[in-house]
Amino acid sequence: MTYRRKPDHYTRLARERSYPARSVFKLEEIDRRTGLLHRGDRVLDLGASPGSWMKYILERVGPEGLVAGVDLSPLAIELPSHARFVETDVFTVDPEALRGLSGGGAFDVVVSDLAPKTTGIRHADQELSWELFARAVFLACRLLGRGGAFTGKLFYSPRHGDAVALLDERFSSVKTLQPRAVRRESKEIFIVAKGYQNVS
Repeated sequence: MTYRRKPDHYTRLARERSYPARSVFKLEEIDRRTGLLHRGDRVLDLGASPGSWMKYILERVGPEGLVAGVDLSPLAIELPSHARFVETDVFTVDPEALRGLSGGGAFDVVVSDLAPKTTGIRHADQELSWELFARAVFLACRLLGRGGAFTGKLFYSPRHGDAVALLDERFSSVKTLQPRAVRRESKEIFIVAKGYQNVS
């Protein structure tokens, strides 16, 4: 028999607000607590499918901004004219191809909700999550303009210290958050870095 998770408060709220997934409320809280997004920003969304984060970001940046999404799976939302999406693998995509989605300029913010296909083996899943997080940081550091911001998901593990150190070298401030919408049994955390220093 297939187990079906009972819809919780955030799942019901996402449906009410026409978001395809409850994950939007993780980003909403991160944004509220850190001032991550601003009107007119150019934002790259890694792991964009099914589209809840993109939908929220589009609302925040407005038509003056631009949002580009990347994922292996298609979106479940309609995109306005100031949005772009490419169905590709973050490990093989050329950073310059992603820069082209912004019209050739730098992004102001890079967000990553990338998550691995879990195996059920905790340390293996943690390592897969770390690899995705590190790739997201790699792409952010090639695509952000000076002063830009990044947030990325990571399964909490001893790699948390490595993740913070990786960002500390390149950003002026780094903060770890676990939004309330993260499920109780989940080990997801989000690391928010602001003030990109544009170092190699």
